[in-house]
Amino acid sequence: MQPAPYQRVAAEIRRRIAAGMWLPGDQLPSQVALATDLDVSIAEARRRMALLRKTGELEGRPRTRLFVAHPPAVRTLLDPDRDWPYRGGDGATGSCRADAGLAERLQVPVGARLRWRRDECLDPDSRPSHLVTTWWRGERGRTWARCDAEAQLHHLTADEAEHLGLPQGVPAWLIQRTRVAYSGNPVETADMVLPADRWRVRLR
Repeated sequence: MQPAPYQRVAAEIRRRIAAGMWLPGDQLPSQVALATDLDVSIAEARRRMALLRKTGELEGRPRTRLFVAHPPAVRTLLDPDRDWPYRGGDGATGSCRADAGLAERLQVPVGARLRWRRDECLDPDSRPSHLVTTWWRGERGRTWARCDAEAQLHHLTADEAEHLGLPQGVPAWLIQRTRVAYSGNPVETADMVLPADRWRVRLR
């Protein structure tokens, strides 16, 4: 019994990876090129590439590029207040109104105007490591007395998954970090999202 076309695509991709034709970090051919090479439809190639991404064998953004996944390097987060020592990816800034959660964390009225910044933190090999989204009111403070943080399990939203090059729903750590001034007032608060297969969390 012949395997289904999409199963043949998966088997061939795995064979080429195992043979060293595509190494971790190598970009795969486009869906069109792969479909032509393997004599299957583009839909069949797309289906299997999406499934290999879900199993962690491929990584990246489906509509732009996919790469052979590196084995995840697991590190431990001890201090969420430390600056990330490597370069960042695409960042974004904007403004919003404080919802009830942000209002409580920043001790401001619900609906207060906030500024926000999202930072994509990259590993030394330029792969996404984690995301940090920070909110503050008024001028952003540059000094603080302490940092309060708590961790909880989380599943990546569609937006987070897109930025991290992972499937939506993948388990992650959500670290809620609040920097507090000497006066006792919050300076800023942030959500740090760290994929659980790459990070352990041990807060001090």
